[in-house]
Amino acid sequence: MKPQVELVYFEGCPHADEARRRLQHALKASGLGPEWREWDTAKAKTPEQYRGFGSPTVLVDGRDVGGGTAGSGMGCVVGGAPSVEVIVKALQGGPV
Repeated sequence: MKPQVELVYFEGCPHADEARRRLQHALKASGLGPEWREWDTAKAKTPEQYRGFGSPTVLVDGRDVGGGTAGSGMGCVVGGAPSVEVIVKALQGGPV
């Protein structure tokens, strides 16, 4: 079964575009299509459960592949986007 992949970010985050590039490379390396859902934490339509994550956060089946946890507000993730290797490992069902 294909994993559910999501990118949580906010518009203007300097790391969001790099996260998209890494996500695309990881999905391709895993033999999956370049499809994921995006949640902008600044948008009213974004469900509350995503609003506490830093930007960018990559979720695979609801788990933050960068090892973070949802916090209490909008902020940048220190170090930026998770690596392609970390995303691939999560896509293959490995521990995050």
